[in-house]
Amino acid sequence: MSFAILGGVLLNIGAFLTYKGKIYQAVIIYLFADICWIIMAYQKNDYVGAFFIITGTLFGLLAYLKMKNGEMKKTLNKDEDDI
Repeated sequence: MSFAILGGVLLNIGAFLTYKGKIYQAVIIYLFADICWIIMAYQKNDYVGAFFIITGTLFGLLAYLKMKNGEMKKTLNKDEDDI
């Protein structure tokens, strides 16, 4: 099994966990998918692609840590004042 396939399977698992509302678990699965894609890009000598994947992964990790610490207090519901 290639890293692209493994990353794609992990992406689907992460999407399912997100659908079920298990956001923290989904983010961890997404990070593992990113690692697969970093390895794949490195094997294909796509260093620019690997750089951008690593950058996105780091932002995802920072967002996960921020969520876990309770620092993200945003909501999807709009206040009536915003309408």
